[in-house]
Amino acid sequence: MRRAPLILIAFGALAGCDAVMSDADGGAVFPEPDRPVSEVISYQFSTEDARDSRGEAQKVMDLAEIEPGMTVADIGAGNGYYTVRLAPRVGESGRVLAQDIDPEAIQRLGRRVERQRLDNVSIRLGEPNDPRLPDNSFDRIFMVHMYHEIQQPYEFLWNMWPALRDGGQVIVVDVDRPTDQHGIDPLLLSCEFRRVGYELVAFKDAPELSGYYAQFKAAANRPEPEEITPCRADSGNEG
Repeated sequence: MRRAPLILIAFGALAGCDAVMSDADGGAVFPEPDRPVSEVISYQFSTEDARDSRGEAQKVMDLAEIEPGMTVADIGAGNGYYTVRLAPRVGESGRVLAQDIDPEAIQRLGRRVERQRLDNVSIRLGEPNDPRLPDNSFDRIFMVHMYHEIQQPYEFLWNMWPALRDGGQVIVVDVDRPTDQHGIDPLLLSCEFRRVGYELVAFKDAPELSGYYAQFKAAANRPEPEEITPCRADSGNEG
């Protein structure tokens, strides 16, 4: 009998041991974002059929140059729209780690992965300020229509930085509107990533994605938490 997907399989000990603690835990302190943050809700951006009719996943995977054998993380995977489409794209030699902070979403996705027999998919429960990804493990990290819900973006991005392999990149799909309305100004997005040690590689306005596509890589160095200053929400400039 096939076993149901585990919360943690095939990625080693994902203990997140390098994660920086919050002030309440006596560790490093990250700056608060100088902007509103969207409420985390059970939010379905659009139906899967509607997204497929626009060719959304295919377009994003093409832009991200997803190839067989890659290891990809789907952060904020929700019901698994990208997870189940990434799995055949990376093939039997590739891996997909689907992560979400909602235990119920993780359970639903686990059942879907089992039902569709996606043996190259692992599932993990994350934390609001830490994706809990293993170091040096991913060719691509997907963050689709979810970045604006991260309560502590500087801490989250800092903890995520070591997970990229050499040449690995972060893929963000979002909407250009206020952050408390489930979107983020692309200039502000780029500024927040830059402050934590990433560089913008590509940007594309994409109506077929109902938003825009942005791609980042890890810079040569990651700043210490106390060196990070928040971007200004009014313009996303260096402020």
